[in-house]
Amino acid sequence: MDITKLPKVDLHLHLDGSVKPETIVDLANEDGIELLDTDKETISSLMQVKGQCASLEEYLGKFLFVGRFLHTPNALERVAYELVEQASEQNCKYIEVRFGPQLHRERGLSAVEVVHAVIEGLRRGEETFGVKARAIAACLRSHSDASNREVIEAAAEYLGRGIVAVDLAGDEASFPAERFADVFRHARRRDIPITIHAGEAAGPKNIYDAVTKLGASRIGHGVRLREDADVLRLVRERRIPLEMCPVSNIQTKASPGWFAYPIRDYFDQELMVTVNTDNLTVSDTNLGKEYAMLQEHFAFRPQELKRLILNGVDAAFLPDAEKMALRASMASEFNRLGIA
Repeated sequence: MDITKLPKVDLHLHLDGSVKPETIVDLANEDGIELLDTDKETISSLMQVKGQCASLEEYLGKFLFVGRFLHTPNALERVAYELVEQASEQNCKYIEVRFGPQLHRERGLSAVEVVHAVIEGLRRGEETFGVKARAIAACLRSHSDASNREVIEAAAEYLGRGIVAVDLAGDEASFPAERFADVFRHARRRDIPITIHAGEAAGPKNIYDAVTKLGASRIGHGVRLREDADVLRLVRERRIPLEMCPVSNIQTKASPGWFAYPIRDYFDQELMVTVNTDNLTVSDTNLGKEYAMLQEHFAFRPQELKRLILNGVDAAFLPDAEKMALRASMASEFNRLGIA
């Protein structure tokens, strides 16, 4: 089977982790920032994990270099547009791009202006490449409640106009989910859907708290869910989707290796598993590579890959009518490929 021909969705995709190295060179030139070396391979080495890394903290360190260049409307709009282009190259039909508005304000932009710039880039990309693109505004665990509430307010202003949800990202081990109950109560009052990074660098209690205290209707990663049978049962019974990112999850040591990665176990237990990239550039990955890894390590058959992909459609933060239309379109494409 040619994985490149499969229609796909990507629900867990970070903007600042998916910037093309050559774009960084252009942005540096535009901003008058001198780079020690403009060679693509050198720039890539500053942005990508090569092989394995020791921890999530080391992985997150790759974002520091890129972050210097993403503080203007032009830069944010450009990288959002190019992310839609990259999705189209993988025959991806729908993406949800997440970003932390407070990370892009060093040149005076407001959180609302950051959100607007990203949405404009996604909108242009959708028009050019035919990939439906929406955004998720991320609060950061290391930020104050006041700063995170600003993100919620900015997201509320654009809810239904490009923004589809809010998220909580960052150092999960140092900042447990329960600390952010008040921030996400703010989101629930505004009827903003919620997804939370949990069960990646910390255990299943963070997943439980994300669902029961923060109101998460999806979980980012959730790799460590199986460490608690009761929490796993809760997630399965409530049909809470897991946004798993296989290549990234191995790199960050959320799982010690492919031999222990639980995606086949979760799938066989009928959890609502979805497959995503997390960070195209940092992880040096794409959706084709992610699905190829599942075939190589877990013998997922074409019909099972179809189920994983359609799980992603069903889990999308889209209005029901748009979701049904997307599902019907993708089901037709699977039929044309002979995957019943």
